[in-house]
Amino acid sequence: MHQLLSDVGVGLPVLAAPMAGGPSTPALVTAAARAGGLGFLAGGYRTAQALAGQIHATRGEGVAFGVNLFVPDPVRVSGEAYRRYLREVQAEADPYGLTLPGEPVEDDDHWTDKIDLLTSSPVPWVSFTFGIPDRAVVGALRRAGSTVLQSVTSADEALRAAASGVDALIVQASAAGGHSATLTPAQPPTPVPLPRLIAQVRRAVDLPLIATGGIATATDVRAALDAGAVAVMVGTVLLRTKESGASAPHQAALVDPAFGTTVVTRAFTGRPARALRNHFTDRYDPLAPVGYPALHHLTAPLRKAATAAGDTRLIHLWAGTGHRLAKDESAADTFARLAGQV
Repeated sequence: MHQLLSDVGVGLPVLAAPMAGGPSTPALVTAAARAGGLGFLAGGYRTAQALAGQIHATRGEGVAFGVNLFVPDPVRVSGEAYRRYLREVQAEADPYGLTLPGEPVEDDDHWTDKIDLLTSSPVPWVSFTFGIPDRAVVGALRRAGSTVLQSVTSADEALRAAASGVDALIVQASAAGGHSATLTPAQPPTPVPLPRLIAQVRRAVDLPLIATGGIATATDVRAALDAGAVAVMVGTVLLRTKESGASAPHQAALVDPAFGTTVVTRAFTGRPARALRNHFTDRYDPLAPVGYPALHHLTAPLRKAATAAGDTRLIHLWAGTGHRLAKDESAADTFARLAGQV
């Protein structure tokens, strides 16, 4: 086991990815650790106070864990493009009695407050996505005692991340469910098989690599480790576990024959993300401008209402390419399968 993992007591090179919006509960993170791995709380879309509550709950279980943050890297959308898209999407919101935000909302997801939280009350690991934090932020977290990881999608991004002083990289292939970690959301990454991507990044930088994206079987795990990763990170395959906080409609859709394929879309948030193909992706992806977080805030009320109503035509059904292998079982059983123990 690589020292990066053994230092925090990880005996199984399988980690639970941070899945913002609800799936990554303290219970799931705890289960990952007790299975021999390590899990990440998702700091995205939470206030610092709400994140502190999840950290407190997980810390109380006596397990090692990580926290993931979205780095502010806004992709501004013009008012004209925003309002054009709003007019289209509002038609879906009208039946729910919703009025969607009339102007773009651009925020930093409570960035400063969360960094202050994590430097004053350190956690074992901190990871970043959507952008690369300043060296000063990385240095402050490392001095506080945290191992710092950066998500990347290419060798070029890996070189940029290494220059920031991080300890390790999370290398994400395009098969991953949910948002791409790309630093260039207007130009999504070219699809590359995960083992090949790991090999490319390994040639570019001398940092420990954690592989993620489309991993759903023990064979997938072994291929990533053989390519040079020290561990793998899984998300979609955990969405139907007992400890997952994913909504019931989302969990059901993962195995519903009506949702047979995934697509990369910016229709929901203005950033590329892989989801089950549905009415919303078909109708609105061709119309959606690039613009994060403005489009996230635009569609959020509609997605919340649709989820409550079980209206899977309009929900962001994040899913990687291995979604059919997500099982209704304990997270411990999923980890055992991925490790080839059953």
